[in-house]
Amino acid sequence: MEIFCDIRYTKRKWHKRGSDFVTRTVGIGHQDFGDLRKNGWFYIDKTNFIKEWWENADSVTLITRPRRFGKTLNMSMLEQFFSVKYAGRGDLFEGLSIWEEEKYRTLQGSYPVISLSFANVKERNYEMTKQRISQILTDLYNKNYFLLETGLLTEEEQKYFRSISMDMAEVSATIAIHKMADFLSRYYGKKVIILLDEYDTPMQEAYVNGFWDDMVSFTRNMFNAAFKTNPYLERAVMTGITRVSKESIFSDLNNLTVVTTTSRKYEDCFGFTQEEVVDALAEYGLGKEENDVRDWYDGFTFGNRTDIYNPWSIINYLGEQRFSTYWVDSSSNRLVGKLIREGNQEIKMIMEDLLDGKSIGVEVDEQIVFSELDENESSIWSLLLASGYLKVERYRMDEEWGTDKYELSLTNKEVRIMFRKLIKGWFGKSIFAYNAFVKALLRADVKSMNAYMNKVALDMISYFDTGKKPSEVTEPERFYHGFVLGLIVDLTGRYTVTSNRESGFGRYDVMLEPCHEEDDAMILEFKVYDPEEENTLSDTVKSALAQIEEKQYSSVLEVKGIAAERIRKYGFAFEGKKVLIG
Repeated sequence: MEIFCDIRYTKRKWHKRGSDFVTRTVGIGHQDFGDLRKNGWFYIDKTNFIKEWWENADSVTLITRPRRFGKTLNMSMLEQFFSVKYAGRGDLFEGLSIWEEEKYRTLQGSYPVISLSFANVKERNYEMTKQRISQILTDLYNKNYFLLETGLLTEEEQKYFRSISMDMAEVSATIAIHKMADFLSRYYGKKVIILLDEYDTPMQEAYVNGFWDDMVSFTRNMFNAAFKTNPYLERAVMTGITRVSKESIFSDLNNLTVVTTTSRKYEDCFGFTQEEVVDALAEYGLGKEENDVRDWYDGFTFGNRTDIYNPWSIINYLGEQRFSTYWVDSSSNRLVGKLIREGNQEIKMIMEDLLDGKSIGVEVDEQIVFSELDENESSIWSLLLASGYLKVERYRMDEEWGTDKYELSLTNKEVRIMFRKLIKGWFGKSIFAYNAFVKALLRADVKSMNAYMNKVALDMISYFDTGKKPSEVTEPERFYHGFVLGLIVDLTGRYTVTSNRESGFGRYDVMLEPCHEEDDAMILEFKVYDPEEENTLSDTVKSALAQIEEKQYSSVLEVKGIAAERIRKYGFAFEGKKVLIG
């Protein structure tokens, strides 16, 4: 979760309970547990996570949750509960659930803690990424510089300590957490708790920017030293959005417990539950908005809990008291957009169903294999589920094959709006031509349709086929399906847009069924020019129109009571980036 330290936006709300007035400031962007508690700002008690984690007694725990779901705040809470640097700060936890048991009161402030975050490691190449991580490790050593004065370190260890810098050798960087655990353990006489927030941010950047293999090697060596071959480790927690495949960076960690969005552990510790949201709305006098709040921000499923709300949007809504896409607008969605835009026709067709409110049945492997995202369709849906864009409607185990079968749908209204914006953004460089085409289509202006569609195709066909392994020949069906997704988004509320899933390569039927009686229905047939069968693009148009008649596509509309004269039929012929509509 990114730390927006530059945002300090607050609003004070008043709500009467009996004869008392309760007032808590809603602070946006605060990720420091102590700041929230000291200032009395709005906070929902998640300290039960401390107890649940401690009593599970797992050596190394990896917890994956979508961004802005309280991972950083909970890591800050863990640090301030266990770290010796916060010894005597029980006041931060007074009145919270963890403080009700004497056992945990004595644990507070009793362990050396190493707390790190990779949330801001978003560099464009491997060398810069290694330097950025080395800078984070340098800061860790600077904060513990007092160790050099204790007499516990040998001359060789002091030399190593002083060598830690942004430009240190890779071998020094990968062992740095291990060595600091050693030093702190000797000084305090106790093993160390290690907290690593947003571990996978550098991994995602490495995938997008093309230095995956180097990043995997560096991370594997660091994690092996910090979390496996480390006799000074008491316990550790890592958080992230995705569970990167074990073969990539966790191959040596046989002591790792992974908690994904489908796991029952910690299922109510990240995000807000239905009860927590209802109480928050009541506190701010917004109880009457409960149903709309559920439609906008509910729908996340963790373990068996199907009532988890997005906390970032809830907090922003409490402050602003208006509905908006707070969560999806708070960070880049470019990886998701890239995977769908450059994905094959099957991926885009599934997106059509999701935008239409349908659910999809897919296999999901929660280990994200980034190297397979370009070619393995199930990896994409696994990533979208882990990232919070999809929710689990139903689940079953295929006992014959041992695979997990999930029925998934878009999470909520906020996510649906995000995908609409994302798809609309695909046409950004030719948005004027695209909008003009849609207007010409609605008014049956074929001449203008041709002019504007040629402009859109010229700009966009290559844009839909720019994956890491682009085909030698541009795949026009990627553009067709991307174009149809654009129509679905643009005509929502006026038309129901469906596609013919039986069409083969180069044949893509689109049906626009009007939602209002005054609009005409439309059938669009896409066809690629075949020089072996047709002499000109005009012949291809005629072939497309003939197919509409031969297949009797209009009968589906006529059965619904739409008169034949109100059904318009268009043939779209493509030759490379050239288009002819008739």
